[in-house]
Amino acid sequence: MTGFSAEWLTLREPFDTRARNPAVLDAVAASLATYPSVRIVDLACGTGSTLRALSVRLPLRQNWNLVDNDLGLLARATATEHRDDVAIIGIPLDLNRDLEAALDGPVDLVTTSALLDLVSEAWLERLAVEIAARAIPFYAALSYEGTIELAPRDPLDAAIIAAANAHQRTDKGFGPALGPAAADAAIARFKSLGYSVKYGRSDWVIGPQDQEIQNEIMAGWAHAAREMDALTLADTAAWLTRRRDFVSAGRSSLRVGHVDVFAAPIGTR
Repeated sequence: MTGFSAEWLTLREPFDTRARNPAVLDAVAASLATYPSVRIVDLACGTGSTLRALSVRLPLRQNWNLVDNDLGLLARATATEHRDDVAIIGIPLDLNRDLEAALDGPVDLVTTSALLDLVSEAWLERLAVEIAARAIPFYAALSYEGTIELAPRDPLDAAIIAAANAHQRTDKGFGPALGPAAADAAIARFKSLGYSVKYGRSDWVIGPQDQEIQNEIMAGWAHAAREMDALTLADTAAWLTRRRDFVSAGRSSLRVGHVDVFAAPIGTR
C-alpha cells in the first residue's frame, strides 16, 4: 500500500474529526450501546485517528486491534492515550496479502478511515465478503468521492481536479483503485450482501485560515497532474503559484468531498 507520512496524517486529523458524519457515528454507537464490552479491528489504522474519534462513543470496555503495515505509524497509534478499560494491540500486517488474518477471532466491529478509495474493486469485494461471512458491522469513514470546490476559481482548476481524480484511480498497492467510486461501490455491495447501510457526507471544509493544509493538498494535486501528464510543467507550476498566492493572501478556501458508511447485518445488530 502507498504510504502516508505521520506528519500528513497529523495535519489532516482535525479536519477528518470535524468532517465525520455525526448521524453515521450515532448509528455506529447505537449498534453497540447494549454491549458490556466491544472488540474492534481498525484496518489501516495510521496514527490511530479512528480510535480517537470513536472510542469516546462506545461502551466503556473496549479492545482495539490496530492493523497497519507501517511500523512507525503503528507505534504512534498504539501510543495513543486511553482509559484503563480500553486495551490496544498493534498488529503489523499487509492487508493486501493477509486481510483474512486481520479479521480472525471474535470481532464486534470493523472500522477504517480514508482507505476504501485506495483499494481495488476486487479487494473491496474480498473485504465485503469476508466481513459478511462473519456477520460483522463495518464503519468506513472519509472515503474521497471526487467533488472539489475551490474559491476563488482559476481557469486551470477543472483540469487539475480531473487529473487528480484520474490519479486516484491508479494502483495504490491493491490494484487499480476505486478512487471516487469507492463509497458508492461499498454501499451497493453491502446492501447486496443483506446489510442495512447508513451513509452521509463527510466533506472537508477548509477555510482561509487553514493555510498549511491547503498548501499541502494543492501541492499533492499538482504532483498528481504531472504524474498523469495532464498539463505542461509550466501550466501546472503557474497554477500552483497562483493558488499559493491566494492562500498567502487569506483568500483561498476549499471543500473536498468525502462519504462515511456504516453497514450492519440486518436482523442481527
